[in-house]
Amino acid sequence: IDTYGAYGRKGTTLQVRGTFHLICPEHEGLTDLHADAVTFVEKGSVTEQPFDIGAFLPGLMLVAIGFIMLIVFHQMREGLMAEARYRGEVVKLDRGYPLVRLEDGELLRCEHATALVKGERRRAVIGDVVEVAVPPAHDKGVIEAIAPRTREFVRKDPTERAVPQVLAANFERVIVAQPVGEVNLRRLERELVLAFETGAEVTVVLTKADLADDAATRATVEAVQALAAPAADVLVVSEDDPASVEAVRALLAPGTTTVLIGRSGVGKSSLVNMLVGAEVLSVGAVREGEGKGRHTTVSREIVEVPGAGRIVDMPGVRGLGLWDAEEGIGAAFPDVEALAAQCRFRDCTHHEEPGCAVRAAVESSELTPERYASYQALQQEMAAMRDRREEARRMNKEKVSDTKRRRAGAPKGGRRRR
Repeated sequence: IDTYGAYGRKGTTLQVRGTFHLICPEHEGLTDLHADAVTFVEKGSVTEQPFDIGAFLPGLMLVAIGFIMLIVFHQMREGLMAEARYRGEVVKLDRGYPLVRLEDGELLRCEHATALVKGERRRAVIGDVVEVAVPPAHDKGVIEAIAPRTREFVRKDPTERAVPQVLAANFERVIVAQPVGEVNLRRLERELVLAFETGAEVTVVLTKADLADDAATRATVEAVQALAAPAADVLVVSEDDPASVEAVRALLAPGTTTVLIGRSGVGKSSLVNMLVGAEVLSVGAVREGEGKGRHTTVSREIVEVPGAGRIVDMPGVRGLGLWDAEEGIGAAFPDVEALAAQCRFRDCTHHEEPGCAVRAAVESSELTPERYASYQALQQEMAAMRDRREEARRMNKEKVSDTKRRRAGAPKGGRRRR
């Protein structure tokens, strides 16, 4: 046969769909074959048979099922690839990555998002409530946001000239621990300033009373009470006196968080173990003849106290530089502040000004020279810090101005023509 629009040759059998014009030897003119028929042409004869769609249904169904499965696969893949997001609290912070307890109780090790650290220059601290994303095929969560804090324990960063360092967030009480046999009153004053500056309740706990005699303990308590009262209570705790431990436990109300601070070796971890009633934190051995514990705590961790609240055992910190501590100084030195209010001049620096009530109190022994010197040293430290911060702000403004001038002076497209 001769065909137009179809491949074939004379004497073969063709299956044709659509409309083709066939010239057959036994038919005159053209024969039109349409899509609703399958035509078999053999040896010059034309035979039309109805198209059986049922023969094609299994194949069509397989194609449809495959298409649906492909769509479902892509949707599942997109769901798996999407980042899971959670809300949680930083419950442990050490030299590695923050440990976050999610709302369902799961613990997740996290790292900080680059934009958070470099953009806002913020890092999550113990007690922070954070938003965490968990990217697919990632072994750590990513802290992307930090919720506003109710309180912060802040000191000047010891590695920077004028930068604050937040040590803990979102707490209701600060306990300052010092060993009863080795109280450093000048350091205690500084610790109280930082504690009062947070706005939380403050308590001084004198530890290791079982290593000191009663007379020495009473004398130390009187000295500390004169320093801290009435703004802060003073408690004495002994490993041999369960009632003293219960008095401290009573401070930890359920649903609250307490931050425990103090230099290394004062017995903070031992105090936490006594409050919990179990060995939950490692304790360094006490050196014989000195009563001094070794530094063991290297991380900040929130510990649940059964039947009470939570407590954060902070590593011992040597440097306690002040940062925005005017109110803390006023709270830690209420006696000096009351005297200062009686000075003739409102801006009296309590050095050589006439009519200075503070100097008069020192000369009359109403105020000890040591306490006056400590107050003055802290005030001078704050004044120096304000100057450094102002200088840092000024330098940053100058850098920004220089950058703007350089950008404004540069022509579009590159170098300036000469």
